[in-house]
Amino acid sequence: MASTENPDPETGKSEPLPASVEQPPPSSAAGFLDCRKIDIVLRVLFFSATLTALIVMVTSDQTEMAQLPGAPSPAPVSAEFNDSPAFIYFVVALVVASFYALISTLVSISLHLRPEFAAQLSIYLASFDMVVVGILASATGTAGGVAYIALNGNEEIGWNKICNVYDKFCRYIATSLALSLFASLLLLGLSISSLSKRTT
Repeated sequence: MASTENPDPETGKSEPLPASVEQPPPSSAAGFLDCRKIDIVLRVLFFSATLTALIVMVTSDQTEMAQLPGAPSPAPVSAEFNDSPAFIYFVVALVVASFYALISTLVSISLHLRPEFAAQLSIYLASFDMVVVGILASATGTAGGVAYIALNGNEEIGWNKICNVYDKFCRYIATSLALSLFASLLLLGLSISSLSKRTT
């Protein structure tokens, strides 16, 4: 067995070699907690975006005086989100997304407090993220198509634009669509991040 003592050339006595200082292996717990905190912050932001988009959309009604065909004088005509099935679908999708955002935020906070359950629930959370992304993105695209017609009209089939009359209505819809698109991209990034961490 090799000696751990080193002879001193001046005294001739053996001196023990200093024991090597072993560095503890880096723990991944701190990194996991940081990722979980970021996940919570992004889900709170996602909830805020979807809830704000929902509130803006349902309060987008506007009433203006308009000349109806066959009417002798202008009459008040209102523009509301429930006038279009596409906008109704968009509002329903925002309700679903907002409810899911609240639930997933609470689950993410629970996983931060009890990380031992993270491996079991993270894959389910990422799967539901993808489902909600699909619902929200499809509703945003559908409502965006109708909003484009409201903004520019379609001369080929005789659809008139209405944003020159219902300017507030169109501004609210555009704001809600922008928030919904931001929320969709945010949740898509969250789901991709969760799945990539799961595969690695």
